[in-house]
Amino acid sequence: MTPPGPGLNSPVGEAGEVGPALFFMLSESLVESFRVRVQERGLELADLRIGGTSNRPLVQVRIEWPPADPPRPVTVADCAAASRYVLEVSSPGLERPLRWHRHWVQFVGHEVQATVAGLGRVRARIVAVPDEETVMLERQGEAPRPYRLAAIRDARLAVDW
Repeated sequence: MTPPGPGLNSPVGEAGEVGPALFFMLSESLVESFRVRVQERGLELADLRIGGTSNRPLVQVRIEWPPADPPRPVTVADCAAASRYVLEVSSPGLERPLRWHRHWVQFVGHEVQATVAGLGRVRARIVAVPDEETVMLERQGEAPRPYRLAAIRDARLAVDW
């Protein structure tokens, strides 16, 4: 999923069906990440939304206890225990990660270090990005080869210190 456009009101990416005006649907991997963290506290994720405005972004996390007889209500203490998150915002830095197709396109001609399925950790130059699923990488001393972006993990711009 790509980040929202100019305002957080505009949903983008494959995950999204437009809900209320200020919210968009999230990718299943992000929802699953929250679900796991909430389950670590014995709770269940009832809903997760990101929205708001560009001046006041909003993350809504709704939790509940697993079904029980009698039902257990969610308390303020439960909400406090589940809200122990810290928002960390920074620039991507010199060894910036390449996560999405647009990053690969932006850095054609640059060297990257990445973990490639079947090869392990490699260093190569981005030669081209012919489509949304493929990148052409040239490892030192080898001819350029196509690799599926889905097979590449932990890709970062390579920096020689």
